[in-house]
Amino acid sequence: MTATTAPEDMKITYTSNTADMETFHKYFDEALEAIMADMGKDYPMVIGGKSFESELEPIANVSPVDHDLALGSFSAADERHVDMAVSTAKGAFPAWRDTPWQKRVEILRKAAHLIRKRKFEFAALMSLEVGKSRMESIGDAEESADLIDYYCKQMEDANGFVTLMDKITPIETNTDVLRPFGVFACIAPFNFPLALPCGMSSAALVAGNTIVFKPAEDCPWTGYKLTQLYHEAGVPVGAFNFLPGFGDHMGDWLTSHANVDGVVFTGSKQVGLHIYNSLSKKWVKPCLMEMGGKNAAIVMESADLDAAADGIVRSAWGLQNQKCSACSRVYVHKSVAEELTKKILERTEAIVKGDPSEKDVFFGPVINEQAFKKWEAAVALGRKDGELLVGGKRLTGGIFDKGFYLEPTIVQAPLESRIFFEEFFSPFLAIGEVDSLDEAIRESNKAEYGLTAGIFSKEKEELDKFFNEMQTGVLYANKRSGATTGAWPGAQPFCGWKGSGATGKGGCGPYYTAQFMREQTRCVVEE
Repeated sequence: MTATTAPEDMKITYTSNTADMETFHKYFDEALEAIMADMGKDYPMVIGGKSFESELEPIANVSPVDHDLALGSFSAADERHVDMAVSTAKGAFPAWRDTPWQKRVEILRKAAHLIRKRKFEFAALMSLEVGKSRMESIGDAEESADLIDYYCKQMEDANGFVTLMDKITPIETNTDVLRPFGVFACIAPFNFPLALPCGMSSAALVAGNTIVFKPAEDCPWTGYKLTQLYHEAGVPVGAFNFLPGFGDHMGDWLTSHANVDGVVFTGSKQVGLHIYNSLSKKWVKPCLMEMGGKNAAIVMESADLDAAADGIVRSAWGLQNQKCSACSRVYVHKSVAEELTKKILERTEAIVKGDPSEKDVFFGPVINEQAFKKWEAAVALGRKDGELLVGGKRLTGGIFDKGFYLEPTIVQAPLESRIFFEEFFSPFLAIGEVDSLDEAIRESNKAEYGLTAGIFSKEKEELDKFFNEMQTGVLYANKRSGATTGAWPGAQPFCGWKGSGATGKGGCGPYYTAQFMREQTRCVVEE
């Protein structure tokens, strides 16, 4: 397939757009045509740059947009392949560790450049593979390149994390050095099939670690193309190994392997805690994790209600609420609750639903049957505990019969309902009324999660209280482009607190790359 190259100055993030839209859609259509012409092939695992196949049942990669579209068939790793991949990464580690950090930066910056050249190819693929709209898909590709560049810049700014320290005596020289751990298992979810693997793996790689990469079962094709791109950029073939597989077995084989030195993971809280509790045996190993959210938007009396409604709708229904940062609950002051709810419903009902690879569609299908069943459970709970305001049905007819297309669903419920605390990861939004900001913050903080939250208020004292008391790593105030979503590398670090994270320092932020290294003191005494 021929890469579709776009002008360098055409950039689209989740909240801004510098593109001429006619030109944008032209490039996207060309890339989509090329992707669809390339469907249906068989793909191997890639270990040390070599292709391997398995006797296990392959992963059937079917588009959630249209279940008749067979994107490809991917060999699934068994325990023998896991051992082979970890051993290969371990063997490649000394040479990659000893590669000057400047050279590692050069290689990874080339990878970022290649992503920008091929961003429409990646975007079209992600639209088909996980059901992202065009704008969400291109934003994913843009963020991937920016993540790589940002983590490379961290190495440069820190001089490779080498620091000359003070002397205790005149005859000694003390140097503090951060050194890579070794082999990292990189386990990624489906919802950001390029940005999350790029962010996690590039930080680990630029720090000098090697990788065994397991993509989500729903998006192995994007992962395969990332592997090819890394190798083309100059990452040693043994330093990045592509190992698709079925999560219920393969994940345990990988994270429990004795020669895996650390894990970087994005996914559910349940799986993340399982990994965390089973990873360390002989000693504590680094485990960097982001584990979802139950993200609240708070709307106070003084808020611009149009801005609040826009921000909530964008955050709630982007990628069908299948984002860790998606807005899934709203706490609105009772004095403006009726008016805000009306505006949210109007905007929700106006959303264009359908095939998200088409240029005017915002809302596509959920990823698979499991997501559909979670949505069904949420709807049933919402009907039981509260009032269903809109949605609650599966869409039918035409393209809707080809996948799990669901109505975006909004329920108004009492604050004690479980719908305000459980993560459903499907198009479902709960609205509750509060008497004060104190009550809104208290209810927000009751959840086990602490990833993102937003507030709409014109009162500085309320904003200060929100920032000071919310038990959440990412906070937004009056963000019309996305009440709880839209973090970007170097701008808004993405750090989960409580059940949403593991280290207290998140991706997209200034402390991320250093977490893939351990500290070493070097004291030299000259006689």
